[in-house]
Amino acid sequence: MAATPQAVSHLLPLQPFPPYPLSPSSRGRTGARHRREESYIACSKGLRRSPDDYHATLKALNSKGRTPRKSLGQHYMLNDDINEQLVNTAGVKEGDVVLEIGPGTGSLTNVLIGAGATVLAIEKDPNMASIVAERFAETNQLRVLREDFVRCHIHSHISSFLASIESDMKPRCAKVVSNIPFNISTDVVKQILPMGDIFSEVVLLLQEETAVRLVVSALGTSEYRPINIFVNFYSVPEYKFNVPRTNFFPQPNVDAAVVMFRLKKAADYPPVSSTQSFFSMVNSAFNGKRKMLRKSLQHLCTAVEIEKALEEVGLPTTSRPGELTLDDFVKLHNLMVK
Repeated sequence: MAATPQAVSHLLPLQPFPPYPLSPSSRGRTGARHRREESYIACSKGLRRSPDDYHATLKALNSKGRTPRKSLGQHYMLNDDINEQLVNTAGVKEGDVVLEIGPGTGSLTNVLIGAGATVLAIEKDPNMASIVAERFAETNQLRVLREDFVRCHIHSHISSFLASIESDMKPRCAKVVSNIPFNISTDVVKQILPMGDIFSEVVLLLQEETAVRLVVSALGTSEYRPINIFVNFYSVPEYKFNVPRTNFFPQPNVDAAVVMFRLKKAADYPPVSSTQSFFSMVNSAFNGKRKMLRKSLQHLCTAVEIEKALEEVGLPTTSRPGELTLDDFVKLHNLMVK
């Protein structure tokens, strides 16, 4: 919903976010066209709750002359009950810090703030960033970071954000609660899950097929992939509930689902000497998914050594990657990679 002129007047000027190291892909670039806008839109005190439905969503979009952009995977939630369930699933309470990826018109943001959370919202679309900032211009529980989540240094942002919270009960970890664009689901999962040092629970609204693939895929099925090993290495995932496509505008061609990931601390990760070499081995194994491991992993060891390692793990020498659990891969890695 568009803010009133009075609410807009409370918006603070855009303030540059403290500098952080550039990603390898951006080092050495020059020229204004390569400079990314990385700005916080900080909002002042107070809050006026308002309902979110089809008409409110259209009004918010029309206020900026916007239509949903397919390239950004924009599908806006029209059902506040779903937003309430997302927030309840994450156990959001007064004083929590929450990262929201892609706030859109602010329907989920509205519920998060109402639950007492302080929200850092990351929005790639500058027009949507303005909409959500203006909508909540009267509260100090929201900061909007206008940036592409896939390219940003989220660990630095959240660490600084947590440090900036002025409270006697300052939270040590944040939560992630988001209705994310379907087209960046895997990127979000891969970036967030290894950050158990700054995040505790991650609750995401994903495409139904993606949710099932991440959480439910069983050994020996065509859907069992390296991402399943990755997800279970860093978290305890749980499929929560289905969300019919009719709850979105525009309506997507598929249903959605909510998944919760309880992130592990580093001390609880499976014991491997190097996560880099471990996932390199897993990916190599699945690159030849139909091949036996004694063939697909020969760049690491000889076939005889691989067979011996498989026997020590208690697996057949003819094993294929889709037949191994996370624990099996960990044991195999520790025997083969010194």
